[in-house]
Formats: sequence, structure tokens, C-alpha cells
Amino acid sequence: MLTETPFQSGISTLSFDHSTRRVVPAGAHALDGVIELMGASMSFRRNVEIYGEQEPTDYFYKVVKGAVRTYKVLIDGRRQIGAFHLPGEVFGLETGEEHIFSAEAIVDTKILVVKRSVMIALAARNSEVAHQLWTLTGCELQRVQRHLLLLSKTASERVACFLLEMAERIQGSDGMRLPMSRQDIADYLGLTIETVSRMLTRLEKESAIALPTCKRIVLRDRAALRRLLA
Repeated sequence: MLTETPFQSGISTLSFDHSTRRVVPAGAHALDGVIELMGASMSFRRNVEIYGEQEPTDYFYKVVKGAVRTYKVLIDGRRQIGAFHLPGEVFGLETGEEHIFSAEAIVDTKILVVKRSVMIALAARNSEVAHQLWTLTGCELQRVQRHLLLLSKTASERVACFLLEMAERIQGSDGMRLPMSRQDIADYLGLTIETVSRMLTRLEKESAIALPTCKRIVLRDRAALRRLLA
């Protein structure tokens, strides 16, 4: 028999089958179902902090609408952006007890917040949730490794790689509206804003992209962008 077992006061409960000791999530994707059922919805205005560096890693987060950047301010005052998180993506999956990066809303953003200890308890009872959580953590590690490799490339390679990655993640047509500013892009790629603007202008002149506005980019020739990475 299914009953509702509260795992955290103030957050939605999840059906739990005591005969099988399994959580019953909504939808086909177990982890998404858990987050949808148990997540507390929160809204953040543009540039508002979601969590700070060295704060406890007490929660996991999922972007519902908007976009998030994680970043670290270096000793010399420069900002290094570690990642961008778009709708449908989970972030805050750190193994330590404190956040290494801070997180901010890039634009007005809505997220779901789930207690980390609750997710760990659910993963201990549900092998599918545990597997998907492990997979997400592994994907985050791969993303960090790719970002480190990206920072060793030339400026044109970094910009081309960024555009192809965003086009894949936004999953629209060849035209996409980026939520982040060019300064954000520069801080993610380890370049100056002038270099990013110069590379984008060069790609536009080479007909690889079109720039209808400062944030809207059309990929006119993906093959040309990929050739830069060869």
C-alpha cells in the first residue's frame, strides 16, 4: 500500500511503497520526478545570489526558468565563471561540505530546491534515483574536465566551442538567444570581453555566424565552427 512519508517539513512529500521500500516518483525519469515532487520553488531576480562560496552544500537545485552562473572571484579580483546552468539542468552537486563556487541568477530565474540529505536518503532506498544521481555527478566531473581543456585552446577555438555547446544545450534551431552577457562569456572562456567581441565579429565576417543582436546568434555554418576545433 502506498502512503505518504514526509522527508522534510515544509517540502512536498513523496509516495513510498513500504512493501518494496521504493520511492514512487512522478514521470519516467525517477530523479526528475523526485525533484518535481519534493522541490520547493524559489524565484531569484537578475544578478541575485543563490548561494555563496564556502556556504554549506545543504541543497541541490534545478533550473525551471532562466539561467544560472557559478563563479569564483580570484585573488587578483578577476571573476572566473565555472559553468552556466539552463532550464532543466541540475546544479549544486558538490561532494564537499562547502560550495567551491558561488551561484547567481543571470536573468530573472525560477528554480526548485531540494534538501541534499533528503536526496541522499532517497538514493539509499531507490537504486534508479541513486544511479541517476551518480550519472549526474559523473557528467558534472566531465564538464569540469572539458572546461579545463577548453581554457588551453586558442581564443577562436574557445568561442567556437562555446557556441556549439550552447546550440546543443538550448536545443533550438540554428538561431539562439543567449541569456548571458559577453562579459559572462569572456569570464567563462578566460578571455577579455574585447577578444570575445573580436572573435564573434570575425566569425560573422567569415559567414559562420550571424549577429542580429548582441545576445541573439545564428549559426550559419556549424561545419566551419567545427573545423576550428580540428
